[in-house]
Parts: sequence; C-alpha cells; structure tokens
Amino acid sequence: MQAVGVTEHLEVRGGAYYDSVSLMTVSRQVTTAPGVSAAQVALATELNLEVLAGMGFTVPGGTQPNDLVVAIRATDQAGVDAGLSALDQALASLHGAGARAEGLGQILAPRTLGAAIARGSASVALVSVPGQYATIEAWDALERGVSVMLFSDNVPVEHEVALKDAAASRDLLVMGPDCGTAVVGGVGLGFANVVRAGPVGIVAASGTGAQQVMALLDAAGTGVSHCLGVGGRDLSTAVGGRSTRQALAALAADVTTEVILVVSKPPAPEVLADLQRYAAALDTPVRWATLGAGRPDLTTAVEEALRARGVPVPQWPAWRGASSGESADGFLRGLFCGGTLADEAMLVVAEALGDVWSNVPLRPDLALGADLHAPGHVVVDFGDDRLTRGRAHPMIDPTLRLERIAAEATDPTCGVLVLDLVLGHGAHPDPAPELAQAVGDARATAVRDGRRLPVVVSLTGTDGDPQAVSRCADTLVQAGATVMLSNAQAARHAVGLLGSGVGR
Repeated sequence: MQAVGVTEHLEVRGGAYYDSVSLMTVSRQVTTAPGVSAAQVALATELNLEVLAGMGFTVPGGTQPNDLVVAIRATDQAGVDAGLSALDQALASLHGAGARAEGLGQILAPRTLGAAIARGSASVALVSVPGQYATIEAWDALERGVSVMLFSDNVPVEHEVALKDAAASRDLLVMGPDCGTAVVGGVGLGFANVVRAGPVGIVAASGTGAQQVMALLDAAGTGVSHCLGVGGRDLSTAVGGRSTRQALAALAADVTTEVILVVSKPPAPEVLADLQRYAAALDTPVRWATLGAGRPDLTTAVEEALRARGVPVPQWPAWRGASSGESADGFLRGLFCGGTLADEAMLVVAEALGDVWSNVPLRPDLALGADLHAPGHVVVDFGDDRLTRGRAHPMIDPTLRLERIAAEATDPTCGVLVLDLVLGHGAHPDPAPELAQAVGDARATAVRDGRRLPVVVSLTGTDGDPQAVSRCADTLVQAGATVMLSNAQAARHAVGLLGSGVGR
C-alpha cells in the first residue's frame, strides 16, 4: 500500500543490458528529476534485488540478471512521468554514445566477450559486470590473449589470485578487481582525468590516489605515459603484488616511460619490501608513493620524483576563500569521496592531532559505528563499498555527503570541514555548484549559531577535464571555501585552522 503523497513505479525491461558504470549515471539523472524522491535503475542481480527490497520495492519473480529494473518513487504521477522522461533521455544518450563508439552502452552483436575480442584488435578488455560474473569474463579475455581492466568489485580474493597468476603465465596484465582508473596510451578508462602525455609511468593500487598524482604531475608540466591500475588489494599479503610486478615489467619495457611511480594505500610491509627488491633490478628507475605512517604523502612523493628528474617543483595551485584566514575551536571532520585521499588525510591529521575515527580507520579500535559519528576527529570515506551498496559512487551521486555536510554545520563540536572533489571523465558532470551550495549553507548555519566553520576543499583535476579545475575552484571560493590541488596540503591547512579548544 502506498503512502499518501507517494506514487511508485516499477517495471522490468527484459534483456536490456547496460554496463554498471553507465547505470550509475542513469540512476543519478532519474533521481534528480522534478518530483522524484528515490530511484534505482539497475540490472536484476541478486545484490540489486536486495537493495530494491530494502527500498520497499517488490520485484516480480522470474527476473534474469541481464534484465533492467526501473524503480521510481515520486510525490505524484507527474513526478513519475518526469523520472521516466529523464530515464528515456539518459538511455537515448547512452545509445547515441554507443553508436559513436561502436557499441558502448548498448547490446553488442557478439554474444560473449571472447567473440567480441576475436572480431576486433583490442589489447585490453574492460570488464564491468557484477562480481559473481566478472571472473568468467576475465578468464575469457585472458584466454584470448588480451589484458583485462576489471572494474567490477566483489570478486573473491582467491579468484583474483588465480586470474593474476594466469595473466602472468601469458605475459598479460589484470588491472583490478575494483580498478577504477587507468590510462593506456593516452586513453582514459573508468574514472580518469585529462592529462598531458609524458615520461612518467604510474602503477596504481589506488584510483583517486592515481588521479591526485596525475593532476599534480600535470600541474608541474610533466605528463604521463601510462597509468596501470592493479586493484586496491594487490599490495595486500593475500595477493602479494602480483599485478604490480607485471605492471612494473610492462612499463620498464615501454620506450616512452622514463621513470615509474608506484601509488598505493598503505601496503603490506613484506609485499612492499619484495617489490622494492624487484624494482631495483629494473633498468627504469622506480619511485614510491605508498602511503603509511612515516612514509611520504602523495604530494611529497611527486615532488621527490620531479626533483630526481631535474624538474622544478611548482607552488601547487591554491585558491583562497573566506575560510583561509579563519580559525575555529573544535574537531576536524573530513568527508571524502576518494578512499586514498581519505587515508592520506587521516595520516596527516593523526600525525598532528592524534586519533582519528573513521569507517576505514588506521587502527581497528578507531572504527566508527553504523551512524558514522564519534566525539572527536572524524574522517568518513563515502566511497567505501559499504556505503555504495545499491547506489552510485559519491563521485557521481554526492547525496549522502551533502546530507552529512548539513549535519556537521549544526554540530557545535565541528571546528573545520575538509572535503575532496574529484573531477574527470566518469565523475559528476558539474559537481561544484551543488557542493558550493552545501558549503555556503553550512557556513551560514554556523554563523547563525554564533560559530565560524572554515571549509577546506582538496580539488583533484586539470583544466583539460570536462569540469575544468579552475572553474570549479572559483565556484567553491565564492561559497567561502579554501581550495587546494594538493590533498596533503589541504589537510595540513585545515589542521592549522583549528584553535586551542576541544579539538586540540
């Protein structure tokens, strides 16, 4: 039974397959249609059916994983109609892009990935299907002699190890699983920034970390040959750096790559040590941007790599808003979309201020509860898998973070807000106005309560990106935020804005 003032629409479109990355954007467009309060456009996988049930929608039995489920909740029928109109426009856009890109976004003539590879001359296959099917598709590509970018997550670690061993035996590379960013021969895959070509090859067990490094290199006038993602678990004890080793070998053999930079969240120490021994035997120099206590942050690692090549280190771009000169008592609250950016910020903040609570904590005893709140310094990664279950990544749909910004504005213990904003292909097409509105509203709320709330934004991107980093920075500055290209510098600046009160 529907509640008063609520109209729901649910339909199943048989065999209407679209990749999951595209459907994240489609769901976001439907959700923002006038009168729509909630929407989910997704394939009828087991996980998505559970999410729809949790939203209160009953999906009829007999659906298949390749069926498309459209669920819309609106204030009235006009809202449902607006949502369906937005859906049709979004799907038409995908079909148009597919026609221009020879099939992306629509059903391909070949019935399997292997058949599609056999028909063309691809050297890399991008796999973006639910995790339970991803392994089969990746095997199909490897057996056809093609490397794999495995965008899919929820792939069992034992499958990851088996795939990477099979790839190594064939002199191929598995990028992933959960590999969100790669640049191969100047072509961006997944979430990718537009950066100049150059001599630096990147091996990345981190998506937003790789984007931060590429943006800094671009700002320094130095370009990238390739960025090979390896998946966030690759430098774990369980996986043992299998793809990192393959990627290092591939870049060392590449004539356009003169130096290699390895980027990752905190790695397993024994895996890092083994990879460093391997890298020392390569002809191409390898430098390390591997986060961890006592190790350089990403900006410092880039600066060291630039100096080693004799390239001047620039003053990293910073745009000063009203927050820049403010100070406030209280705790630091970091609300991030990028997991590696959140990790880096926590390391910076912990070194200066002590313990930081998080849903991706530096120590198990600092793990946040389900409400994601704690009476102290807090950093939340809104891109964590547990918060993206059944919804688009916050780089596409920032709703949860915008709600948390508003909540922090009313919390008298919140002394400074630190946010990130990651630009590039695959991300929100114009994220700055929404975030600027939230920042401005939060600062105004604090003023009405007799407080100041400085806001610092770490902005990752380039002016070549569709959103343009300088245009986004100007929009955020007008709302009062201080904006910095360097995530580490943004975190340190935020620490410096805290006064001597409870947050210290």
